[in-house]
Amino acid sequence: MKFPGFGIEWKELRKFEKVELEDKTIVFYAENSASYNHFRLLIEKLTDEMGIAICYVTSIKDDKIFQKENQNVKSFYIGNGSSRTKFFLTLKTRVLVMDMPDLEKYHIKRSKVFPVHYVYLFHSMFSIHSYLRKGALDNFDAIFCVGKHHVDEIRETEKTYNLKEKILINYGFGRLDFLLKEAEQYKDQKRDDKLIIIAPSYGENNLLQECGIELIDILLKSKFKVILRPHYRIIRDSKELIKSIEDRFNDNTRFLLEKGVIQSDDFHSSKCMITDWSGIGMEYAFIKKNKVIFIDVPKKEMNDESGKIDLEPIEISIRNKIGHVVSPKELDLIPELINNNEIRIEGIEDIQANTVFNVGRSASVGAEYIKKINVDNLSD
Repeated sequence: MKFPGFGIEWKELRKFEKVELEDKTIVFYAENSASYNHFRLLIEKLTDEMGIAICYVTSIKDDKIFQKENQNVKSFYIGNGSSRTKFFLTLKTRVLVMDMPDLEKYHIKRSKVFPVHYVYLFHSMFSIHSYLRKGALDNFDAIFCVGKHHVDEIRETEKTYNLKEKILINYGFGRLDFLLKEAEQYKDQKRDDKLIIIAPSYGENNLLQECGIELIDILLKSKFKVILRPHYRIIRDSKELIKSIEDRFNDNTRFLLEKGVIQSDDFHSSKCMITDWSGIGMEYAFIKKNKVIFIDVPKKEMNDESGKIDLEPIEISIRNKIGHVVSPKELDLIPELINNNEIRIEGIEDIQANTVFNVGRSASVGAEYIKKINVDNLSD
């Protein structure tokens, strides 16, 4: 395979490749801007507390990592084109941590020149057989599982397809741990009982596509303030829909279209979140401990063979425990649901404990595993 070898991405890749192996034994790869949110506490545990040096390779030009000063982190921007393809093909490191699935399924391959230990870290609490493609995790060596549902699903998948067993770590969910830690900073902040966050997932039949304009209109007419934060793929792929929303609502001072990330003070002070099948709904429920409103649009299925795994996806089994499920035909009910949404989710601590491993401690668990694997590989 030939590569062009020019541009800033290639310069950064060459710079990474020149780093001596002993100085890049642990590498994190960030596919998108959300990756850092899931890596943050784990990286801080490794670099700040344990004093271990890492390399951070990203496809995001303005990745948050570049805003941090950490002598134990070397950062590199390689884009998402052919330079990234070469990065994976010729990678030399002991451990690679990534939150991008489908390794070996498309153009992103395992290294052809070095025995890299590949660790997958989830960017959602959702079940693997429903929100990931078939075989998405088959070519990783170790999986940092969010909860028991992931362990059960992976083992059942291995059994169903006669796959080699992977190393499964009872890890947890770093994004949740960060939000819980952050919530402590906002515990004295007054809640804005008029602030509603709408966070649609991507894919066909998402709530924004199905009933977004009507929903926003109902909320604004009910005197709520609305922050709409579409998935970045909606912003990228549904430009006409986004423009129609901007044209309709941008002059309303109580409406904000957030194309980046939801600001922390807005997240923690908001009254309610409305979503469809986005993983942020589970995060919100566990942090805010008040019910989410789920618009009952069709669930997107990434895996045509999900039915072969005879386990109910967590996002379905937990739905009625942590929220209200509302038909797109009954949007008028939502203002009243929000106004009556003062009651804490019954048994939320037990629901969280039964869903997520090591709440508040995932970074420690993950860092110890990475350290052990790195040391073991160095001694080989």
